[in-house]
Amino acid sequence: MNPLPPKTLHGHSGRVRPVIDAVQPSLRPAEAILKHREKEAMEVRAHVLADGHDQLDVVLATRLRGERSWREITMRDQRNDEFSASWVPPSIGVFEYRILAWVDPFRNWHVGFVKKSDAGDPKIAVELDIGSRLLAEAGTRARGKDRAHLEEWSRFLGDHSRDLMQKVALARDPHVYELVRAYPDRSLERKGDIHRVFVEREKAYASTWYEFFPRSHVDDREGHGSFAEAAERFPEIARMGFDVVYFPPIHPIGNTFRKGRNNALVAESDDPGSPWAIGGKEGGHKALHPELGSLEDFRALLKEAERNGLEVALDIAFQCSPDHPYVSDHPQWFKWRPDGTVQYAENPPKKYQDILPFDFETEDWRNLWAELRSVFVYWLEQGVRIFRVDNPHTKSIDFWSWCLLDLKEAYPEAIFLSEAFTRPKRKYRLAKAGFTQGYTYFTWRNHAAEMREYVEELTHSPVSDFFIPNFWPNTPDILHADLQHGTRATFVARYLMAATLVPSLGIYGPAFELMENEPFPGKEEYNHNEKYEIKSWDWDRPGNLKPEITRINAIRKRFSSLRRLKNIRFAETDNPQILAYLKASPERREFFLIVVSFDGHHPQGGHVIVPLEGLGFGPDKAYAVKDLLDPAEPVYSWRGRKNYVLLDPRKSPGHFLRILPEGA
Repeated sequence: MNPLPPKTLHGHSGRVRPVIDAVQPSLRPAEAILKHREKEAMEVRAHVLADGHDQLDVVLATRLRGERSWREITMRDQRNDEFSASWVPPSIGVFEYRILAWVDPFRNWHVGFVKKSDAGDPKIAVELDIGSRLLAEAGTRARGKDRAHLEEWSRFLGDHSRDLMQKVALARDPHVYELVRAYPDRSLERKGDIHRVFVEREKAYASTWYEFFPRSHVDDREGHGSFAEAAERFPEIARMGFDVVYFPPIHPIGNTFRKGRNNALVAESDDPGSPWAIGGKEGGHKALHPELGSLEDFRALLKEAERNGLEVALDIAFQCSPDHPYVSDHPQWFKWRPDGTVQYAENPPKKYQDILPFDFETEDWRNLWAELRSVFVYWLEQGVRIFRVDNPHTKSIDFWSWCLLDLKEAYPEAIFLSEAFTRPKRKYRLAKAGFTQGYTYFTWRNHAAEMREYVEELTHSPVSDFFIPNFWPNTPDILHADLQHGTRATFVARYLMAATLVPSLGIYGPAFELMENEPFPGKEEYNHNEKYEIKSWDWDRPGNLKPEITRINAIRKRFSSLRRLKNIRFAETDNPQILAYLKASPERREFFLIVVSFDGHHPQGGHVIVPLEGLGFGPDKAYAVKDLLDPAEPVYSWRGRKNYVLLDPRKSPGHFLRILPEGA
């Protein structure tokens, strides 16, 4: 008989029988990264089966990446070849998990033995001989007293001079069964694929970002702002309820091809340039703009942020001005044109002559990767733990997979926000590569139906296992038409939705709370854009949105259900301009119904169909709702599923209703 050619076996052992399939959560490719919130149970499910009628043992094995040993949790048999286990990671960090399955000869023998002994099988003595052998084998895997007991019991079962019924009783003894099961034969064990998961700290899932330019000023100050002056804003930002302060790049800015105001190709002598044109004679990505302050000043800024309950997020933009030291020291990292110039960044019809992209196809890619990683490490060593990464979709995805995994192993508390306004598959692939959070299409979902469809994709599809969304109503680059032509109610509605549809949001301020909405003609951008000039802001200008923002943020902070991602459920309405949705806490002690109008100009009314079965209420139940968005917090009496709401933009574009439990 000719043996099978090795090349046809594809790694199969031929003797391993279990099959592991449909593991959830899991991702492809194998190096993709799942996300999970710290201190929460992770439910792992799989289809595990084998040929015949043998029963399987299935465990979930977990470990911190880099550890040699695995911790095992027995998976519950849910019938129909489905198994599940609940795992609470012991800390934040990079973890791995896999499913292991085997056919335990003793367990399956014991099932048959019990049936045969109950039926008075005349050949039960043969079954006892088999049991004796299985106990002896278990004894070779045991230690100490357990080994001695198993060897003794094995001899007893195999001793034909012993009373048959005594041997049957021993073989059926629960203590014997449990001890043998503690030392299973796993020599033909199936080892499932290894899956990776970033177990993230709370702020990775629920955060409230406030972006502002530290070089700009409060009121009528002139010149270039400093870190010390920027820190003066921290108490007010914290009082408004934000917990992350995000700065655009704080590095030296190049002079060559410096952009003027409103992205003009020619700059005036006093134009400060774009902070994203990184690098000058003072240094590059590890240097500070000298007018902002020294490294000591920056460290003092971080301490001041901490005193106010804030964390500082830095912008990491992997690109260079023509004056960056990298250009002269490492010319091989850039693409050079036939005329001797470096290829600058383009996004037709836009051209960025002041920005040079790295060439990720360079033959010197190893040194390029190492240097870019060292930029993160430098700022991590200064105490920064949150980064907003500019345009990551224009850099190598393999680089991000390597870099972010390496950084998260060393700094598990680090958070990386991907600023990738790109196609969905690329956006999601960056999340699988390890980015903690991602910017979204929230800004461009301007109708109730499309907003509902998008949020359901983010929260109730496999996307929620790896992509943590961050909703921004505006950025320095984006002033949507809704805000350009909107009213105060439009701004409030957008903030209310950003703050309640998902747990993380951000605004570019103070432009947002001051309701700045003058566009550059014909574009979805701010006129007199702060990216290209130093602004002098009146942060307390009358009529600002601070009261509304502060109130919404305070409600989010007070109730944990509003800081969760997957607990949203939409309610039907009979008005297409109205969006309604519920959020509840896991223990079902908090119930909220948020109702928002997409019309910032005209009153909109309609019925909301409340899914009472999800609240534990009967169909005709009377209950109270309190509007937390109204400073007076009025309480309304509702009954049953169908209730009427009126949203008047002159008063409020939304209701933030807490459904009160009976007797509250």
